[in-house]
This record gives sequence, structure tokens and C-alpha cells, in this order.
Amino acid sequence: METGNSDYCSEYSISVGENLEALQRELQEAAGLSELFKALADETRTRILSLLAKQELCGCDLSYLLEMSTPAISHHLRLLKMMRLVSYRREGKQVYYRLNDEHVSELIEVAKAHFLEEV
Repeated sequence: METGNSDYCSEYSISVGENLEALQRELQEAAGLSELFKALADETRTRILSLLAKQELCGCDLSYLLEMSTPAISHHLRLLKMMRLVSYRREGKQVYYRLNDEHVSELIEVAKAHFLEEV
């Protein structure tokens, strides 16, 4: 099958060999990643995570910094909590948010480093 495009195989063949089972397992493990990347694809949620990578903040702080209504911020935080990207703690009536764990922090830092890399 000649397509004229070097991105495609010039003939049909499967070359994964002994790696077939490992690659199929990898596909299963990666299945949920698209949901994570969908959550990160929203600029507001990315901005929230970027701020929380610097310090723990309450919803009011996030609302003020992002110049958005508290209900709008709450909506984004709810999704980030569902995706286990942020966690929270209560102090009286205030709710403070932080990145859920070091993996989330590393994810944000690696993404920033990649984005700021010179080509």
C-alpha cells in the first residue's frame, strides 16, 4: 500500500513482536489519561493549578486572583477534586485548596518547563 507519505508503512505488517502484550497493557493503563488531559485543557483549571502549585489558597483568593465569580471557581474546583488533582481542608467557614500530591506538582512543573523551552 503506497501512500506517498513517509509517515505510513509501505506494506502491511505487524512488527511489535514480543512487545504485543506489554503494549496492550499500556493502552489499558493509559485509558483514563485522556480524562486527566481534558481537565487540564481548560485554561481556568490550568491557572488554578498553577496558583496552587505556589501555595494553598481559599476559594475567595482564587476568585479574586482570577477575577471570576466564586460559583465559577467552585465549579472548576469540583472537577479538579473529582480528578484527584486538588484536595482541601476546612478552617471554620473557609475552605483551603492545595495540589493533591507531589505527582500533580511535578506534572505542572514539567508542563511549564516544556512550554517555556526554547525551540
